[in-house]
Amino acid sequence: MKTLRPFIPSLAAMLLAAGGSASAHGVLIDKSEIRFTSKQKGANIDGRFRRWKANVDFRPKQLAKSKAEFEIEIGSLDLANDELESEIKRPLWFDTARYPVARFSSSTMKALGGDRYEMSGQLSLKGITRDVVVPLALKNDVAGNSVAEGQFTLNRFDFQLGEGVPAEGAKLANEVAVRIRMVLPPVA
Repeated sequence: MKTLRPFIPSLAAMLLAAGGSASAHGVLIDKSEIRFTSKQKGANIDGRFRRWKANVDFRPKQLAKSKAEFEIEIGSLDLANDELESEIKRPLWFDTARYPVARFSSSTMKALGGDRYEMSGQLSLKGITRDVVVPLALKNDVAGNSVAEGQFTLNRFDFQLGEGVPAEGAKLANEVAVRIRMVLPPVA
């Protein structure tokens, strides 16, 4: 697999390179991102990660040989609010001092038809590993790049994020929507 440059976070959309060739693909970092949304008191809290890395080997005709691995620097969290960013890095939440990196490693990829795929794997965050499934849709942009987009939902309590901060009291949702957009150059 080819090691890719650091990129902007979540976890899985990279697998989608168009076409049928079997090779590793680079991610166009400046056009890709991993974002998330949670709700507090009914209002969206949107964020992203500024730094992440991935290894991607997507083989549309040999999905059993496809792999995707991500490392996300949790300290690169961007909430557009310095006070909130400092709080979320504390032990109650992400505990970035003890757990600076989240990791995702795919275990299977399958075609769903119509340029849609499903990537299953394990996400390790704050020292806890859970299975996740990431649905992805693949399309081409006007430049001929492959664009993989997907969204999945995590429960913050599954990773001990904000334990002791009940959803009712803080009016903070348990669910966090993670959105992924990966842009991959055409395969030569």
